Amino acid sequence: MTAAVLAAFLSACGDGGTGAGDGLSLPYDVDIRTDSFGIPHIEADDYASLGYGLGYVQARDNLCVLAEDFLTINGRRAEFLGRDGSYSIPANGTTASNVESDFFWSFVLTDARLDALEEAAAGPAARATRGFAEGYSRYVREIQDGEHAGRHAACRDADWVREIDARDMYRRYFRLGVLASSSVFVNEIAGAAPPAPGEILETPPIDTILDTLQPSDMPLGDLDIGSNMYGLGSEATQTGRPMLFGNPHFPWEGTERLYQMHLTIPGQVDIFGASLYGVPAVLIGFNEHVAWSHTVSTAYRFSFYELKLNPADPTQYLYDGEFVDMESEDVTIRVREADGSLTEATRTLYRSHYGPMLELSVSGIPVLSWNGLTAYTLRDANAENTRLINQFFAWNRARSLDEFIDLHAEILGVPWVNTVATGPDEPVYYGDVTVVPNVPDSKVTECATLLTPVLGQLMPGLPILDGSRSACEWDTDPDAPAPGIFGPGNLPTLVRRDHVSNMNDSYWLTHPQEPLTGFASIIGQEETERSLRTRLGILQIQRRLDGTDGLPGTGFTLDNLQEIVLDSSIHSGELARDAVVGSICPLGTVVTDGGPVDVSAACDVLADWDLATNLDSRGGHLWREFWTRASEALLPVGPDVPPLWLTPFSADEPVTTPRDLNVLNPLVQAALGDAVTAVTDAGFALDAPMGEVQYSGIHDERIPIFGDLGNATGSFTVTGGAPLDETGYPVLRGNSYIQTVTWDDEGTPIAEGFVTYSQSSDPASPHYKDQTWRYSAKEWVPFRFTEAQIAADPGLTEEHLSD
Repeated sequence: MTAAVLAAFLSACGDGGTGAGDGLSLPYDVDIRTDSFGIPHIEADDYASLGYGLGYVQARDNLCVLAEDFLTINGRRAEFLGRDGSYSIPANGTTASNVESDFFWSFVLTDARLDALEEAAAGPAARATRGFAEGYSRYVREIQDGEHAGRHAACRDADWVREIDARDMYRRYFRLGVLASSSVFVNEIAGAAPPAPGEILETPPIDTILDTLQPSDMPLGDLDIGSNMYGLGSEATQTGRPMLFGNPHFPWEGTERLYQMHLTIPGQVDIFGASLYGVPAVLIGFNEHVAWSHTVSTAYRFSFYELKLNPADPTQYLYDGEFVDMESEDVTIRVREADGSLTEATRTLYRSHYGPMLELSVSGIPVLSWNGLTAYTLRDANAENTRLINQFFAWNRARSLDEFIDLHAEILGVPWVNTVATGPDEPVYYGDVTVVPNVPDSKVTECATLLTPVLGQLMPGLPILDGSRSACEWDTDPDAPAPGIFGPGNLPTLVRRDHVSNMNDSYWLTHPQEPLTGFASIIGQEETERSLRTRLGILQIQRRLDGTDGLPGTGFTLDNLQEIVLDSSIHSGELARDAVVGSICPLGTVVTDGGPVDVSAACDVLADWDLATNLDSRGGHLWREFWTRASEALLPVGPDVPPLWLTPFSADEPVTTPRDLNVLNPLVQAALGDAVTAVTDAGFALDAPMGEVQYSGIHDERIPIFGDLGNATGSFTVTGGAPLDETGYPVLRGNSYIQTVTWDDEGTPIAEGFVTYSQSSDPASPHYKDQTWRYSAKEWVPFRFTEAQIAADPGLTEEHLSD
C-alpha cells in the first residue's frame, strides 16, 4: 500500500456518514442475523450503522460487564459501588480498591489523551465508534424501560448502568491500549506522594532487593495469560493451501473476554472474527483474502526514569542542569460510605514531563521510592498511541497479505501483541511490529542508574533511564509514525513458505531454522531458554511435518490441526514422567516437611498416565501438583539450589534443552509426596479423570474442561484459575477465542473454532454456556461466512434495527 492510499483511508475512506465529533445525530439502519451459537452476522450500508448494530448486540449479551467497565474508566467505582469494593484486571494481574482505581483513571485518562484519540480516528473508525455508543445506549434504554424481562438480573436495576457516548468509547480504547503498561501500576501511580521537604527516606540496599525478590514477584512477572498461534504455509499442509491457527489465552471473566462477530458492508468490508468487548472492529479474524491472529509480545511498552530531586523540594527534579517543577493535579472523587452517604476524597498527584510519578513496592520492599533524593516516573508509549483503532479498521478491509503487511508497518498502531497472518496462495508472515519505546541497548548503558542492573535481573529488558539528561530521552527512527518509538525497520518480522509460530516467548524462535536476532533487549530476549509451552508448540509442528506424531501421513490438514491443538499433551510429563517412575518410585516412601509419604499408589497412577489432561486422562491432576511444586522449589538456580534439569539450556539445542530431571534431589522427591497429600486432602482419588477435577469456574453448572497450566507444566492447551481445593480446579482463564482457518479452491474461507466461555456473560441468555459445552466435547463450531452458510443455519434469527 502506498502512502497516498494509506492517507486516503485515514482521512475519509468508507461511507459518507457524519463524523463522530460533530455533535449530529446519525441515521442508523442495520440487519442482524444471529446464528445457533450466538454469533451475530451484522450487515449495514455504512460504518455508523455497523457499529450501532454491534453495540446493541454486545449490550444484549454482556451488559453488566461492559457497564461496569465504563463506570470504572470514568473513575466512578467508589461513588456507586462503595469505598470497600475492589477492581481487578485479570489480564495484567492488577487488583486495586475502588478508591485507588478511581484516582488512577481520573488522573491518567486526561482530556488531552482523549482528544488525541478522537482527533486521530479515521472516518470509518470514528463513525463505528459513535454508532456503537448509540446502539449500546439504545439497549440500555430498553432495559430501563422494562424490556427484555429476566435478562441481566445482576445489574438491570443498578443506577450505574447508563447510556454512553463516543467519549466513553475512546476511554475504552485507551484502557485497552495501556493494558500492558500504565494500568499495571494502578496502585503505584494512584498512591505516589512526595516526602516532606527536606525529608530523606531510607531505601533498601541493592543486595537486599536482589536477595529477596525473584522475577516472578515483579509486575507482569508471573501471569498465566498468553496465546498460541501457527501460520502454516503451503509447504506445511497436505492441500498446499495455507492454514492459520489462533488461540489467545485470556480471562474468562471481565472485559478482556473476546466476542465473535461477522461484520459486512457490501463492497467495502466482510470480516469474521473476534474482538475484546467494546471494540467495533475485528481484532483477530479472517476474510476471503487474509487471516491473522495475535499473541502477547515480550516487548515492554514503557520505561522508568529516575529523577534527581531538589533536596529542598521533592516536587522539583533536575533536567539538563536546571530544576524543573513537576506538574501537580488535585484529583477529587466521590465515595459512597458504608451508611450510603456520599463523601469526597482529594489527592494531589504528580507528573514529570515523562509521565506520572509512581512508587513501586514488591513484597514490602520499596524498589522504586520517592525518597527525597530520587523519585521515579513512567513514560508509556501506548498512552501516546493514537493509531490503535485505525490499525484494525484498516486491517479489516485488507485485500491481500501484502496489503496487510504494509498496513502493519505504515500505521504501526498494534499496542502489545505479535501477529501471524496468511492468505490463500500466500506465504506465512510473523511480525512483532508493535509500539515499543525506542531505547536501544546502547542508550540503556549510557543512561544507566544504580538500579538499572537490578531491574535488568528482575525484569530483563525493561530499562530505568537517567531522567536528568535530555540525551536519555527515547530516540525516534526515521520510519516511525510517531516520536519516541522504533520504526518497522528495527522490529522483527519473518516471511516463509513453511511455518511460523509464537507461544509468547520472544521473536527469536519464530522459526527454529531461521532465528531472528540483533534487536533491542526491550523488544525481547534472544538465545535464552524457551518455555515448555513454546517448546511443545514447535515440536508439534516438527513432528507433524516428519510424521512422527502418530497421525497418518505428513503435513497438516484442518482435521489433524484441530486434533493437535486440543491434544492436551503435557510436555513436562513427556520429559520427566519416566524418570520419576523409574528413579523416585522405587523408594516407596519419600520424606516431606510434613513427614514420610507413601507414594506407591501415586506411582502406579503415573505409570499408566497418558501424559495428557484430556477429560478421560487419569493422573494429570497428580502430575500438576507434583510438577508445580518441583519446579517452584528449584527455581531460580543459585549456589544453594541445585538445578531442576541435569542437562542445561543450550542455544544450539533450544527446543530440546534443558532436559533430564534431577531425580536425586530431595526437593524433587518431596514434591511427589506433597502432591499426593494435596490431592488426597482435597478429596480426589489419585486416579480421578481430569473431567471430574477441572471445570468451568464461571458457569452455573459444572462443565468439565480439559487442558493444563501452559508454561507451568508445558501444556499447549491452556487453562488457569484457582489452586486445587475440594471442588477441583475452577477454570477462570486460558483458551478463549479459537480459530482454524484455510481456504477452498475458490478462495472461500473454511473456518471453525470456539469462544470457549460462550458469547454471553448473562446466565439468562441462551448463549451463556452453549459453546462451552461444545468446547468441552471438542465439537468444533462452524464459522459461517458465506450467505449460503448463514442461511443454512437451523437456529438463525433475524432482526432489523433503525433509528
